Amino acid sequence: MKSSDLKYKNYIEILKEELVPAMGCTEPISIAYAAAKAREILGCIPEKIIIEVSGNIIKNVKSVIVPNTNRLKGIEASVAAGIIAGQAEKKLEVISEVTEDEKEMIKEYIANYPIEVKLSDSPFIFDIQINAFCKDSVVKVRIVNYHTNIILIEKDREILFIKDANTSKEEGLTDKTLLNVEDIIDFANSVEISDIEDIIGKQIECNSKIAEEGLKNRHGANIGSVLLSTYGSDVKVRAKAKAAAGSDARMNGCELPVIIISGSGNQGMTASLPVIEYADELKVSKEKLYRALVISDLVTIHQKTGIGRLSAYCGAISAGAGSGAGIAYLYGGGYKEISHTIVNALSIVSGIVCDGAKASCAAKIAAGVDAGILGYHMFKEGQQFKGGDGIVKKGVEATIYNVGKLAKEGMKETDKEIIKIMIGE
Repeated sequence: MKSSDLKYKNYIEILKEELVPAMGCTEPISIAYAAAKAREILGCIPEKIIIEVSGNIIKNVKSVIVPNTNRLKGIEASVAAGIIAGQAEKKLEVISEVTEDEKEMIKEYIANYPIEVKLSDSPFIFDIQINAFCKDSVVKVRIVNYHTNIILIEKDREILFIKDANTSKEEGLTDKTLLNVEDIIDFANSVEISDIEDIIGKQIECNSKIAEEGLKNRHGANIGSVLLSTYGSDVKVRAKAKAAAGSDARMNGCELPVIIISGSGNQGMTASLPVIEYADELKVSKEKLYRALVISDLVTIHQKTGIGRLSAYCGAISAGAGSGAGIAYLYGGGYKEISHTIVNALSIVSGIVCDGAKASCAAKIAAGVDAGILGYHMFKEGQQFKGGDGIVKKGVEATIYNVGKLAKEGMKETDKEIIKIMIGE
């Protein structure tokens, strides 16, 4: 197989792995998935649960509403939902089908059975271990690195499943270090639409639907509606409002699925909804929209590869830069325009912190999308940030590398302080 053929295949696989459906914020859903798997292996409803999680899991679960629980929040609700109503085979849609009776049972389970939450002293930023007890049996299920990556299943000290895990690598997934902006654009221009139609078509359908729900009904802080009522209906405002509205709904318990990116529904919506809105405004072909979304999606994933799935760095900023790249493409931009859009966008808003999943994510999304749009229009007007301006280095790849280093290494202590503040230390 030629290297170009291999790269093509790998880029398709990356899209398939990263653009998957999830209902609800993905960290609570990952907990529900682990809990459902533990109950399945245990063979009965656990009488007691001990859950050990890394700090970033606490951060991203503490304040978000778990769907299909009658608006319950937090780790205990996520565990109980998985135990009572979870269907482990559905993975990130594990609690997508919950009856009204089960919703009441979830509430009763929390009230009547102990669920002890422990902060794990783990080298993994993403780490969830469920310990489920029933009579004389105990089951352990552990997930690390990404949301469905079970690395251990143990029952009564007998290991049923185990695999190695590395703190710096996501086992079982396609190597994303081969991504670069130039090749992403080449791939987007040359990909057979039939190879991506199902993936991108589902992204457009699901994410558009939840954005409309966020604008139609009251969810969270209603950032999407506030943007439209305050600033009007220009495409720049609509692009921000649609992405924010999707987050408004999702962070506040909406039971519609989204197509995620890098394990995040907010990033999935931020990378797609502004591009969809601009494509509608510019009346481009369906094919052009699909290619623009491939650029936005892969540019977002490329940035997140250096940052990691969870960080003190707000992932919506990566996705906002990605959407800016997709919008630049819709306007006819090539490598030069797209690269400068990304660099400009990252220069503007890198440094917005992630303090967990909650209503304010929608406002951060709006800021990230605004930076992506401004990044493009800056370059169009002959303006740009240049190497030596702060963290900007000459060349888009060097700047993306710097942002990854800042987010992953430089913000480690920031992440610890955020978690301490959130848990009241």
